[in-house]
Amino acid sequence: MASRSALVWMCVLLGCSNVVSFYLPGVAPTEFQEGQLVDIKAVKLTSTKTQLPYEYYSVPFCEPTKGVFYKSENLGEVLRGDRIVNTPYEVKMLKNKACSVLCMSKDMKYTTKSLSKDQSNDFKEKILRDYYVHLITDNLPVATPIEMPDGQIIYERGYRLGSVSGKEAYLHNHLNFILRYHKTEHNTFRVVGFEVKPKSFKKGEITFKENTEQCTFNDPRTPQKVGEEAVEVLFSYSVEWHPSNVVWASRWDIYLAMSDVQIHWFSIINSVVVVFFLSGILTMIMVRTLRRDIAQYNKDDDLDETIEETGWKLVHGDIFRPPRLSKLLTSFVGAGIQIFCMALITICKFALHATIELRYLLFT
Repeated sequence: MASRSALVWMCVLLGCSNVVSFYLPGVAPTEFQEGQLVDIKAVKLTSTKTQLPYEYYSVPFCEPTKGVFYKSENLGEVLRGDRIVNTPYEVKMLKNKACSVLCMSKDMKYTTKSLSKDQSNDFKEKILRDYYVHLITDNLPVATPIEMPDGQIIYERGYRLGSVSGKEAYLHNHLNFILRYHKTEHNTFRVVGFEVKPKSFKKGEITFKENTEQCTFNDPRTPQKVGEEAVEVLFSYSVEWHPSNVVWASRWDIYLAMSDVQIHWFSIINSVVVVFFLSGILTMIMVRTLRRDIAQYNKDDDLDETIEETGWKLVHGDIFRPPRLSKLLTSFVGAGIQIFCMALITICKFALHATIELRYLLFT
């Protein structure tokens, strides 16, 4: 009997000693080779002036020739309103692009995007409502650098769909992507920065050769106006790769230090109004329910009626009444507490091991 117990404990210890590795989806760094495709995906469109987010292709952006494919999302992404989808941007590791046309026709030719009057008005409406476009690459959201008057650089998440001048709206149809990479000791590369500088160019300000994606700027000065009539828009982008000393573990530092100037006043006011409204309804229900009982308790005409407990005070009789299956209830409560404690201990232990392994992976 003793030898059997020793054998069981030895098997348990051997099994525990072999379980030393783990994997957390989205946490492990992605290694890229030179020339390897780096996917740029769209998340959603959000605004500081309204609570309604929109998916990326709710406005007529250029779509990939192979079709639109949405990523399967977890619960947190669904609750945030994310709709992660592929885009036609072709970005390869360490491969710069001066100017590339984004849209491609059905016959596989690079072309402009024809916007009807309704589509143009849709763009204008969202630009006037201060909508931002959110993109990601390697799970890193895009950020727009903004230079302050004192020379300090701050970042804001996403990029503005367009700009406003008076009552006119101008669409940002050219994106200058600035990606930063960190070279590892294994001659692979990791994405540690994702920035964008949006610009607005009218169709005639950019020329491109047919059947190619290459385009050139002709001293662009006129922005692309939208909203009043049907227009032809040339969507384009450029890519710049810059080396960086930032390690993969610190690539989120600029986002953590980002000052959120986008205060959702509408959301705050809406939440306060809802809280006060529900509190008022609950107060009215309680007052109407208890008013008769309170009035009866305040009567001094009949002492017997005053002493007798009626109405909602009879609830104490149900509270202190023992349940019919008290032993079964006790067993369920005890088992539930044990399962909860074991789950909590397991999660804490896993988190501790995950932190140790992650630090070892990133700094060795």
